[in-house]
Amino acid sequence: MRTMLVIHMDTQKASQMIENNEMAQFMRSTLERLRPEAAYFGPHSGVRTAFVVIDLEDPSQLPSISEPFFARLGARVEMFPVMTAEDVRTGLERYASS
Repeated sequence: MRTMLVIHMDTQKASQMIENNEMAQFMRSTLERLRPEAAYFGPHSGVRTAFVVIDLEDPSQLPSISEPFFARLGARVEMFPVMTAEDVRTGLERYASS
């Protein structure tokens, strides 16, 4: 299932990782592991935030996805299903024909 991760990073922990030259490697290895459809980064709600779209195949993946962000970045992590424009059209067509 296409899933949006919103990762709100703790400012102090993220700044410390940046100062220690650890952030780039952490993000690189994390994104290689998650193989996202898309990943965007920017400030949101006053903190560094990552917006990452992944394919969540099974709920048992949740700990392996979220725990590194909790442990390393003190992050708040949100996950929710999302659709492309094509998914919405298909869903609406199915709804209309039911």
